[in-house]
Amino acid sequence: MAIVLIVLLVFIVLFFVTIISMYNGLVRLRNRFKNAYAQIDVQLTRRYDLIPNLVETAKAYMKHEQDTLQKVIEARNQAQKIQTNVARNPTDASTMEELSKAEGFLNRSMGSFLALAEKYPDLKANTTMLSLMEELTSTENKVSFARQAYNDSVMEYNNSREQFPSSVIAGMFNFAPAAQFVVEDQKVREAVKVKF
Repeated sequence: MAIVLIVLLVFIVLFFVTIISMYNGLVRLRNRFKNAYAQIDVQLTRRYDLIPNLVETAKAYMKHEQDTLQKVIEARNQAQKIQTNVARNPTDASTMEELSKAEGFLNRSMGSFLALAEKYPDLKANTTMLSLMEELTSTENKVSFARQAYNDSVMEYNNSREQFPSSVIAGMFNFAPAAQFVVEDQKVREAVKVKF
């Protein structure tokens, strides 16, 4: 009888240790993808800070292109607003989807802006513009790397929360699925190419 009681006690202890271990693993993975989003947040903020400077520099040269310049600023403001919401709660899949769409629109607006900038040789030769474009290109690369790291972390988290038996723990403790940061338009997937 004592042996059965000891075996039962050991089984109960192992059961709870396993549950605690799975729960802690899910928390660790969730925190990892939140941290990965924080890295994207840093780079997107840098990008959003560069865009108005770029537009201001171009305004003097592109006086007849105010509509395009305004669209770039509007797209930047919209993306920045959504990015702020995502930064508050990167576990919300719907805001991550909104950010993906807003970033796609911003990338298309920037593409139009850069295509127009090609028509202005004085703008292409401006040292401030060249410096800002170089910083933007560098930032775009950093955003791409940070987005890849985030998506890898999300995949690892989602795999863990969907696999049995941790899926039971995920369901019991409301570990919601995380959304990847995917740019939806194929043309947008290409990095912004700068030619001067």
